[in-house]
Amino acid sequence: MPLVSMNGLLAEAQCGHYAVCYCEAWSLESFQAVVEAAEELQSPVITGFNGGFLMHPGRAKPENLAYCAALRAALCSATVPVAFLLNETDSFEQIEDGVRLGFNSVMVENEHLGWDEYRQLVKQVVKVAHSQDVAVEAQIGRLANSADHSAAEPADPATARAFVEETEIDALAVAVGNVHILTTGTAPIDLGALERIHDQVKVPLVLHGGTGIPLEVARSCIQLGVAKVNFGTGLKQAYLAAVREKLAAYREPMSPHPFLGMGGREDILVAGREAVKLKVKQLLHGFSSAGKAEMVATLASASGRAASDRIRFMSRK
Repeated sequence: MPLVSMNGLLAEAQCGHYAVCYCEAWSLESFQAVVEAAEELQSPVITGFNGGFLMHPGRAKPENLAYCAALRAALCSATVPVAFLLNETDSFEQIEDGVRLGFNSVMVENEHLGWDEYRQLVKQVVKVAHSQDVAVEAQIGRLANSADHSAAEPADPATARAFVEETEIDALAVAVGNVHILTTGTAPIDLGALERIHDQVKVPLVLHGGTGIPLEVARSCIQLGVAKVNFGTGLKQAYLAAVREKLAAYREPMSPHPFLGMGGREDILVAGREAVKLKVKQLLHGFSSAGKAEMVATLASASGRAASDRIRFMSRK
């Protein structure tokens, strides 16, 4: 099944009253886990990589985006509808590379930019991306971050509406109590704020910081326009716990091969993959996308805005 437009996935999610999970990958095993979980549950899904992490100043040098983009080929043979996202980047050059290399959706990060600079960047990205049928997500407000203890800047409904109309983005991420990198506990979602934004904004809404969002509010968020939820922290926590458990049995001079790359019961890569897969399945069930792949199968040969328009037309028939 060819790659599917994120626009189409989110439009169908709105019609079907569920949300599509973006489950972020950081390695081959995590990427494989996301796709296999979606296939086994027959769920649409979005996966990809965090552009900001790939260029993080803590790295010796930026990662070559081409290595990540090469996994697009695996998505083209997936048995469920999948979109490929370059997530959370404020680098126009990286976004241009991502579009050229085959990502079919991008998310423009606002964390380190002033308001005017961000608006101009988003408009620049939309112009380039839409010319290649690539969907664009942007954000209003800033999430609190539990890793660096930065405070939240809640999204303003009127500002959100004006921003969407000016930039012509395809999806809007909003700060409504959700928190980045929440490693314990949950974040209370301000459903009243979400409703006020939903009343003003007609594009699909997105919640980042999905690890901390209580699953019991998933249905309410979906009813208030949320069509996509992002997950990363919880997936890495599951991966690390599984790898730590398996690796505890390894002692030199034991052969390293059963523990790394042979694919058996002792292999830490297999353990990490299976742990991520289990976590992804919980999320797909939690946001009600499990079993919905067939509903969007007709998108397989469509892309970009045409896919979104086709679904919206079909939903009115």
